[in-house]
Amino acid sequence: MDVTDVVHVLCFFSLRYLGKLYPLAVVWWFDRVGNGPNGDTGMWVVRPSYRASNNPNIGITHIDAIYCAAHLIPVYAAHNIDAKDVKPHQSYDTFQSFYVNKFADHHTFEIAF
Repeated sequence: MDVTDVVHVLCFFSLRYLGKLYPLAVVWWFDRVGNGPNGDTGMWVVRPSYRASNNPNIGITHIDAIYCAAHLIPVYAAHNIDAKDVKPHQSYDTFQSFYVNKFADHHTFEIAF
């Protein structure tokens, strides 16, 4: 993961400028936790990035800069989690950090070695 970053795509849109159409995405950047993969799992750990003002680090990027989808696994806390309280679409807001699952498929394994 030396040259790749993890983002959460919030929405896709396009912009026409001087007659040219630009396909773009609004993304929430993630920061890496530590200098290498987790020693127990061999997977990188990431967390949502925040600016100094504690606002989410959100930006816009061209969709050509998005290389592939990443499978993120929540880093579960020491307390029990009730499935009735956490829906799948809420997981990015509920958990504070995630493993980048390099075992999801062989392409991911090669990218997130």
